[in-house]
Amino acid sequence: MKALPHGVKFRNRAQVTEEPAHDVDVDNSRQCRHQIIESIGGAILGGSYFPTGHISILACYYIGMQLLPAVDVLGLDAVRLERGEFDRVLFRRPLHDYIATVVAATQPPLLHLVDLQGARDGAFRSAVLETGLSAAPGTPLQVSGGIRSVEAAQQLLATGAQRVIVGTAAFETPTSLAEFVDGLGDSLVVALDVREGRIATRGWQATSDLTVNEALERCRAANVARIHATAIDRDGTMGGPDLALYQEICQGGIPVVAAGGVRHQGDIDALAAVGCEAAVMGTALAIQLGVLSA
Repeated sequence: MKALPHGVKFRNRAQVTEEPAHDVDVDNSRQCRHQIIESIGGAILGGSYFPTGHISILACYYIGMQLLPAVDVLGLDAVRLERGEFDRVLFRRPLHDYIATVVAATQPPLLHLVDLQGARDGAFRSAVLETGLSAAPGTPLQVSGGIRSVEAAQQLLATGAQRVIVGTAAFETPTSLAEFVDGLGDSLVVALDVREGRIATRGWQATSDLTVNEALERCRAANVARIHATAIDRDGTMGGPDLALYQEICQGGIPVVAAGGVRHQGDIDALAAVGCEAAVMGTALAIQLGVLSA
């Protein structure tokens, strides 16, 4: 099988157990995590990285769909947050070691690297990209978090990033999107981070008055090449993706990468069915690595 551009081609196959609903409940989100997958693929890399029962997501190849592993960063630690809340850290590991483990397991053509601290504080930190490049030599990086100007984005690309995601700054003025498109071309991905139908900004710590449809229309008018859409209320919950949201965004005709709540092949298939080109997986990936308990 041929890997799709910017997708993840995994080494073996695995059988996954689908969950019946995509609804998320705050009280049972952690209980959901044990309902993931059963592996039939065998250990990756001889089992040196992963305890038994924690390899099945990594052993899957999703036909017709791109799957991007996500690494979120606070300080210089890899973390996962629940619903983007900084006081709800699900795990914390040294960044360099975690990236190296993810890359060894998945060998991804593209790694999604998010500076959560940079998003909150308004400046992507060069140390995050430098660590990513050091820990994953030869692996293209898609970076996000606190990229507030065309010049800052261009500097990240010049340093070694493959793609940059811009959210807050993309919608600050009527001409912002066009300026980013002109300056970055296809290397630009625009973030639509959605909470209760509105676009969240500044590391999800603020919510704008911009609706999803209004943001989508601006993206179409500016000829944005790709959208990275996150259902904030699903992120880190293992509650399943917000299919209605992604279907709405996909109708805009721009390629969409979906993030938030992605657990298993059932979710991947459902996202493909509504028109997404790719999905980001973070919490389920950490579970399969044995970093986060199911």
